[in-house]
Amino acid sequence: MYNLFRLGGDFLHMLSILILIYKIHAQKSCAGISLKTQILYAVVYVARYTDLLNSYISLYNSGMKLVFICSSFYVIYLMKVKYQFSYSSSYDTFRIGWLVGLCAVLSVVLHYSFAFEGSAFVVFLYDIQELLWTFSIYLESVAILPQLFLLQRTGEAEALTADYVFCLGGYRFLYIFNWIWRAAHTPGYQDWIVWVSGFIQTALYGDFFYYYVKCKYYGGAVKLPQ
Repeated sequence: MYNLFRLGGDFLHMLSILILIYKIHAQKSCAGISLKTQILYAVVYVARYTDLLNSYISLYNSGMKLVFICSSFYVIYLMKVKYQFSYSSSYDTFRIGWLVGLCAVLSVVLHYSFAFEGSAFVVFLYDIQELLWTFSIYLESVAILPQLFLLQRTGEAEALTADYVFCLGGYRFLYIFNWIWRAAHTPGYQDWIVWVSGFIQTALYGDFFYYYVKCKYYGGAVKLPQ
């Protein structure tokens, strides 16, 4: 039985990336987009998908991982090189060092058990991947903060930027139902690190969702309180 919630979440995730890349190319501008959020997502994907080096689940799984990694660096290239003149650096001032440091400490303190069997190299590789995976889960839960902070400082989000953020939040929202579905169909399934981090991440979008739906209903750009 297919998990439609996960497929829907993956679709929205992919759609958010396509909308972002389309916006930058169509407008020849990255105004309103947080470079710091894009950097955090690049770190998230690289840290999480180190298993591409030593495991294979399916073509879909590996393909999606590669798309997320490559697209995140492509967006950074567009913002740092091709359209750097349009980057809103004066608004994108969120201090991401604190987020990275806090998530790194949390991943060391709160993680699942390490490997205790196999060769020294296998145990070391598993332990490093476990820490990087945990770090990526924590970091993804707060990676959107610089983008939301930028939108709050500017006071509004033009249509494509708002659609990008909405699809990104929608992907996380559908993943909550994905976890419920998995819990109902997979005996013994539990993943509290992912659950808690995911709920926190979805909650961060709450205020934006409200203004997005409100402004879409009445028409016009998405206005946010400053």
